[in-house]
Amino acid sequence: MKDLRYKMLVTDMDYTLLNKDKQVSEGNKEALKRAIEKGVHVVVATGRIYTSALYYAKLLGITTPIIASNGAIIREEDTDRTLYQSLLPREAMKEMVRLSKEIGVFCHLFSRDTIYAEQLVNVSLNYTKWNKYLNEEDRVKIKILDSFDNMTEEEQNGIFKAVVIESDEDKLRRLREEILKTGLVSVSQSLKDNLEVMNKDVSKGNAVKQLAEILGIAREEIITIGDNENDISMIEYAGLGVAVGNAEQCLKDKADFVACDYQEDAVAQVVERFILG
Repeated sequence: MKDLRYKMLVTDMDYTLLNKDKQVSEGNKEALKRAIEKGVHVVVATGRIYTSALYYAKLLGITTPIIASNGAIIREEDTDRTLYQSLLPREAMKEMVRLSKEIGVFCHLFSRDTIYAEQLVNVSLNYTKWNKYLNEEDRVKIKILDSFDNMTEEEQNGIFKAVVIESDEDKLRRLREEILKTGLVSVSQSLKDNLEVMNKDVSKGNAVKQLAEILGIAREEIITIGDNENDISMIEYAGLGVAVGNAEQCLKDKADFVACDYQEDAVAQVVERFILG
């Protein structure tokens, strides 16, 4: 491994590693397998809840830690260790719930393995549908509450992220502006119609930095690959920041290299060019 120029590859999942059917193509899977065999740490860094990220990591045969909830948790499942976590402050969580109701949008709260909501809509509904195709141990838990006020103290103290899906851009903009006024949170978007709220200073870039320090890997030895705003921090941190061809322009502007479209096995292209080549 000492002869490798890049010792860690970190890839976003949706619209980067996963294809339009939310599967890992054989091309991407084979390339990552070869990178792992060469000694490279392959890591997924996603806005998804940890349980969902773990499912795909297992498909890839990845045993290095997983970055989930936009960097709010780094966990190593095979050793049952959480290497880093940053929980959403209860005050920020309650304000997010209050503002969502005031603005007229639906808020979801993510713990490590459970999504909490007051209605089964968008995020919770999508995960409920996804669960039907999974074994029980791979399913994301969904808990629908009469009110977020009924969450137990333990549940309230274990929230990593709040998520709102809304097509009305004005509502999302207002929510973003108001929650940032608390000074308690970081805010990001992985799609135009979603807003993701974490503890202050949480980001994929910070999580990559934390993990690299744990593994003893220098930032110039890291490749990161992504497609959207929530990937900018890790693109800027890495020695080689890559935007897939379908990435938002804000990410392409920060990237060192622009790969092909995610549907054309962009991750495999990066592995073959910069690790196996």
